[in-house]
Amino acid sequence: MYTLLAVTGTAGEPPVWLTILPWIAIFAVFWFLMIRPQMRQQKAHQEKVAGLKKGDEVVTAGGLVGKITKVEEQFVELELAKGMKVRAVKHTIGEVLSGKPAKPAND
Repeated sequence: MYTLLAVTGTAGEPPVWLTILPWIAIFAVFWFLMIRPQMRQQKAHQEKVAGLKKGDEVVTAGGLVGKITKVEEQFVELELAKGMKVRAVKHTIGEVLSGKPAKPAND
């Protein structure tokens, strides 16, 4: 029969804090390179959406460019062309171009 000998010795094992340290370092890298910048972008977008006003020219997440004609609590009314108005959810506004329409490139 084979005899199993239990080896009890801690001479070859590193300390516990040394095994946890790489996981803490990985979390720190993720926090500073991914999570924190995303939180900043989210906060900036919320401030941008909260500051929308009538007359702003905006781009929606779907790529539509229009001028805000009415601002409600959750929706905005956009004028895409003369007489063509649509309602959009406020949080789908991706970018505020300006308070006044841009001059066409052809003119």
